[in-house]
Amino acid sequence: MSHQFRLLGISGSLRAHSFSTAVLDALVEATASRASYEYADIGAMPHFNQDHFAEPLPPTVQRFRDQVTACDALLIVSPEYNHGIPGVLKNALDWASRPHNQAPLKHKPVLIVTCSPAVTGGARAQYQIRETVVSALARPVVTPEILVGQVDRKIVDGRFHDPAVIAFALSGFVTMFGDIARLACR
Repeated sequence: MSHQFRLLGISGSLRAHSFSTAVLDALVEATASRASYEYADIGAMPHFNQDHFAEPLPPTVQRFRDQVTACDALLIVSPEYNHGIPGVLKNALDWASRPHNQAPLKHKPVLIVTCSPAVTGGARAQYQIRETVVSALARPVVTPEILVGQVDRKIVDGRFHDPAVIAFALSGFVTMFGDIARLACR
């Protein structure tokens, strides 16, 4: 049996029947033989405020930071809101980015997937998420962007169904698993 990687799954949407969460669930299922997942509850955290970044941290923030610390890598699947990153996702990344040079995100591989009912698949959010994680010293997985356009047409009975997108995304996982192995050898 191959190595089981510990991944943290993050949906950038809080909506009950979120397209992003459906895509995340499909990717978790497709990689279940290689990875175990924990899901982050990013909607439970308070708004980031540097004045409140002190011990003890709010329990929901501490839990998220502990999840980031414990995982081998992050899988972020996010919608694009008004041509950008959802505020709740940016908030979570801000909490995990402090203190700058010792943050839980530092050196963590991050695979980014964006989706949208538009044909562009959340391309603008993809770059904003990438910029945010790079600023936090995380390591976005170097792979062609995984963009899921017209995602609303690819949900069947609440489940994401697009074998071509899943197959394309799996190549990003191969790269991410290699990144994790290289980091472990350091």
